[in-house]
Amino acid sequence: MAAAGGGQAVEKQLKICGFKRNIDVLVLYLAGQGLRSIPSLSRFHRLRYLWINNNKIQDLTFLKKNYCLTELYLNDNEITDISGALKHLCALQILLLHNNQLKQLGKTVKELKGIISLQTLNLFHNPLAHDPDYRLYVIHFLPSVQLLDRKSVTQRERESAFHLYSCELSCVMESIAFGKRVNTPLGTAMGGSRGAQPARRLMMAPEFHLRTLKMLFYYGQ
Repeated sequence: MAAAGGGQAVEKQLKICGFKRNIDVLVLYLAGQGLRSIPSLSRFHRLRYLWINNNKIQDLTFLKKNYCLTELYLNDNEITDISGALKHLCALQILLLHNNQLKQLGKTVKELKGIISLQTLNLFHNPLAHDPDYRLYVIHFLPSVQLLDRKSVTQRERESAFHLYSCELSCVMESIAFGKRVNTPLGTAMGGSRGAQPARRLMMAPEFHLRTLKMLFYYGQ
């Protein structure tokens, strides 16, 4: 029933807008219709603007072939994970994902890192936004973003993010090479939804440092 409802909503919009051919569909408005799922939109190869906000969407597999999307409004849904769903949208400039249920900051940022055209991003009102260094983390690993959660990214924030994460990485690498104590705020910088343990000022085994370094590279890829 939910899939049928999504299909009906799509057809209704095509009729309202008077689209006769799939190639003519550049805009699709499906917001606020209580939809739980949407059928594949791959037939709309030139789709650029898509509103699906204020529904009950959890799955984003219907977006697999919409490579021309430049604006995507997914806010106010029930999305818990975007892994494998958005990284192919290389033309995306605006992405609104606020008011969802995204929990894993590292996985979410990794999915978006290859979208170098992304300029506007909303992630507020998701569990991942409670991470202590959430904003600096996003700014550092998604450098193309200029407007994050309705606030402009400042040069000062970029410098702080660079200092925090570059120093963290160099300190971990140094500790691997020389067996030094770990005095960096790894628990703060990688804590919360990124899944690291609180920092301990102890002489750690090389295996510990290697695991930590792998985590940094995983989230930074």
